[in-house]
Amino acid sequence: MMAVRRGLLAGQSLALLLVLGEVCGSGRFSFPLKISPALVSQPIPVSPASPKDIVGLSLASDPSGKINFMAMVDNLEGDSGRGYYLEMMIGTPPQKLNILVDTGSSNFAVAGAPNPDISTYYHLDWSSTYQPLGIDVTVRYTQGSWTGVLGKDVITIPKGLNATFVVNIASILESESFFMPQINWHGILGLAYRTLAKPSSSIETFFDSLVEQQKIPNIFSMQMCGAGLPTTGEGSNGGSLVMGGIEPSLYTGEIWYTPITEEWYYQVEVLKFEVGGFNLNLDCTEYNSDKAIVDSGTTLLRLPDKVFNAVVEGIIQTSLIENFNNEFWTGLQLACWEKTEEPWAYFPDISIYVRDVNSSRSFRLTIKPQLYIQSVLTLRENLNCFRFGISPSSNALVIGATVMEGFYVIFDREERRVGFAVSRCAEVKGVMVSEIAGPFSTVDVASNCIASNPLREPIMWIISYALMTFCGIILLVLVVLLLLPNRRNGHDPEVVNDESSLVRHRWK
Repeated sequence: MMAVRRGLLAGQSLALLLVLGEVCGSGRFSFPLKISPALVSQPIPVSPASPKDIVGLSLASDPSGKINFMAMVDNLEGDSGRGYYLEMMIGTPPQKLNILVDTGSSNFAVAGAPNPDISTYYHLDWSSTYQPLGIDVTVRYTQGSWTGVLGKDVITIPKGLNATFVVNIASILESESFFMPQINWHGILGLAYRTLAKPSSSIETFFDSLVEQQKIPNIFSMQMCGAGLPTTGEGSNGGSLVMGGIEPSLYTGEIWYTPITEEWYYQVEVLKFEVGGFNLNLDCTEYNSDKAIVDSGTTLLRLPDKVFNAVVEGIIQTSLIENFNNEFWTGLQLACWEKTEEPWAYFPDISIYVRDVNSSRSFRLTIKPQLYIQSVLTLRENLNCFRFGISPSSNALVIGATVMEGFYVIFDREERRVGFAVSRCAEVKGVMVSEIAGPFSTVDVASNCIASNPLREPIMWIISYALMTFCGIILLVLVVLLLLPNRRNGHDPEVVNDESSLVRHRWK
């Protein structure tokens, strides 16, 4: 997750800095960019922004005709800053809640108690169809965590399948940095594989229940329509979550598929990066360290540290701006231009190459600056301000909303592959801001770019069990030593007291 993860945290920090600037200063602070006078206007003051302005979220594919995909078009609201959410009706009588769509986790959970950051919550005691399971569950995300209890209840999706079905649902009783100020969702819909489900993979996931009960194909697809629009957090942008297939009206051109390399997250294999048409020339394992995943619950494009630094350097070298303040890249400062200017022309395209289902080929996903130089509303009516839509990551490459807003993404679990096509809503002022090209040969790339790491995420559990085993052995030795008879010569009159006992000295 979602989180909406590190992008939200960066957004909060940025908002705090801006608010402090408004209170403590003159209400203005300069963004010290050195701009090339021949190409870009001189640096101008940056306006503080309020916390709500910046956050750091056809039947062609169903021959049977049982699913009306058109009914699911435009069933999402939200933005890249705070995620995209779906309206659900939960329980009997139905309670209406907005649920964040997250392909980077596997639990379906809703607020089950009051929280200052949300307007409503699920009252399980109001539902006559709620079934308690008596299982406690805790889930931790890249940002935030929650603890709750597991149960079952009926749900319907007004703009979804025309049916009611029973699913496992966690009621969130306590949380930390999970719900955020001014969000408009009240829970999370984890659509990844049950391997990630908590407290164990035996918990049937939401989508598994949907496939089993409604007999729909094991596939869903997603369109997020926020390209070029401000990350306002007001739910002004739309999108679509199509359950059971693909809706052709949501994309243009061909669908390109890449294999799911492991069924936990939607893990794919990234082969190389280009900035402004120039290859970063990093070893391809750097892009997959320790995984590369497609995650709608992450706001930004997150890159391993080494890749992030190379991308930033590539942007600096190929852009038309001579010098940047480092705080722009770290998400702590905005870049602003006059309303009459469009800064996207000053920045290069970024391309991601992923392995095709034919392993000897690859295809290229290209995002234009309109997707990663993201508009942010401020208090100044005469300025357009922007944030950097890419951030560093310590443990994964995450293809989040920054990239997904350019594409219609198909999660084909049946065929174990993820598909990409150019989204029809990836357009800013008449210009398409995403492209797909291919196929390309992979002869210059290693046959496997995913470093062998069998421990992966369960490593902390393995370490914990190893330490518990070690401690158990030590305790067993101590008990045996305590129970052994005291072997002393008969003529030794010394009595062992507490001051010289074996146990006391061992624990010192």
